[in-house]
Amino acid sequence: MFTRRNFLLGGLAALLVPQSHEALAHHTKKFKKTFKLNPEFAPQTVSYSTKYDPGTIVVDPRNHFLYLIETRGRARRYGVGVGRAGLAFRGSATIKRKAEWPRWTPTKNMIRRQPRKYAKYAKGVPGGINNPLGARALYLFKGGRDTFYRIHGTTQPSSIGRSVSNGCIRMINDHVIDLYNRVPLGTRVVVL
Repeated sequence: MFTRRNFLLGGLAALLVPQSHEALAHHTKKFKKTFKLNPEFAPQTVSYSTKYDPGTIVVDPRNHFLYLIETRGRARRYGVGVGRAGLAFRGSATIKRKAEWPRWTPTKNMIRRQPRKYAKYAKGVPGGINNPLGARALYLFKGGRDTFYRIHGTTQPSSIGRSVSNGCIRMINDHVIDLYNRVPLGTRVVVL
């Protein structure tokens, strides 16, 4: 959607970034034709017994699920794609930043490991439908410092249910928008 604000914030480039959930659906139609999500990875309320307080996010990377604890014994479950062995974050963190259509810059370690793939993006990629962070990003901090791990959308929905990323927690764009709208800054995240 073109608005005066979009024009002032980036002119024509801003027009390329969908400004609504409807625009996202329109731009991701091609994925729906070629990709079918396994129903177990669709958002759903499930029984989930845990010691964590309501409002906590618990990520189970081995089973490719993210749980938003709603009450003792109930959680909203989402399917996720997670980091390959040795790359994934483990432990507890806090969401200290949230972003809609975030800018993405590969980490120095990503560039070092795969320079042919990532060096060309060293100055970053603006937010939008082709950005690897997708529609939303939740930034994980530990001890007041950025961990460089994120819960974010993806341009590769077929990665959900797999261990393929550089350590971040990937979600279908519609699903990360839902989670983003449910959690405030300061939310605790536990990665098992």
